[in-house]
Amino acid sequence: MITLMHTSCTQDPPRAANAHVADELHAGLDAPDAWISPKFLYDALGSRLFEAICELPEYYPTRTEAAIFARHGAEIARVAGSGTTLVDLGAGNCAKAASLFPLLAPSQYVAIDISAEFLGDALLRLRQRFPQIAMEGLGMDFSTRFELPPQVRAERRLFFYPGSSLGNFTPEEAQGFLRRLRGQCGDDGAVLIGIDLVKDKATLDAAYDDALGVTAAFNLNALRHVNHLIGADFDVKAWRHHGFYNEARGRVEMHLEATRNQQVHWTGGGRHFAAGDRIHTENSYKYHQADAIALLERSGFEATHVWTDPQRWFAVIHAQAHARTQAKVVH
Repeated sequence: MITLMHTSCTQDPPRAANAHVADELHAGLDAPDAWISPKFLYDALGSRLFEAICELPEYYPTRTEAAIFARHGAEIARVAGSGTTLVDLGAGNCAKAASLFPLLAPSQYVAIDISAEFLGDALLRLRQRFPQIAMEGLGMDFSTRFELPPQVRAERRLFFYPGSSLGNFTPEEAQGFLRRLRGQCGDDGAVLIGIDLVKDKATLDAAYDDALGVTAAFNLNALRHVNHLIGADFDVKAWRHHGFYNEARGRVEMHLEATRNQQVHWTGGGRHFAAGDRIHTENSYKYHQADAIALLERSGFEATHVWTDPQRWFAVIHAQAHARTQAKVVH
């Protein structure tokens, strides 16, 4: 479902009525190892909780990526060029893209997020600050299929995917997603993407299980959202958050664990959860830099520039469709 927004937000129809959403949630909750897609973490409240996570001292990705843009912004703008169609994937409050507007000077800004209501509010504020930039907002789930509508300029599309969100996909899914992006690039498109790099387990564990419990609230809110979407009766108080780095699989995992035996019902079904049963809600794969570049190249892009922080915890990569230049690292 695509909702176009200009100066005002047109809200999505109630998702409980969306058969595709219901089918996906039913499939995950009925699976032998229950799961909920991470996209369902992001209703309006979930989006605000994620904003709070980004302010936590344990959550290094946001500030590390921001420091890369602050240090190398002029070079990034030179490589990306001005006057692009800047397509912001998972835009949230649009703050990351907006911070780059003075440098990138896009001709059109297209913000895409699954939480249409939250996105609409952010765009209303942003249009007041940057009236010279044409803006479009799309309330859209781009995780399984992706096609931009005619309102989005086809020329010089720059897909902006910050925050290491690519890690929510398995490597195989990430390749499929990047290939779909490549299909929307034309011959002159590119991506500017943030990639979280492999680091020590203690740092990763703390980033996804903070002392204040904000990440726990963010994860538990998925149950409240599911209750709304499919008429379920999850008791949020009967679950707890687990977030940890699985070194063998190269990914952070988030789970919700039942603290007691319980029967949960939803429209068209239900399930018994025993104490200790888990629902898998998110993966966040971490990459070695060379592997990230290879993934982009297998997907129809060629990395032209890579910028990292001094600790090499995070990378920002510019990759061009059919680029012929060699990747280089800027410290």
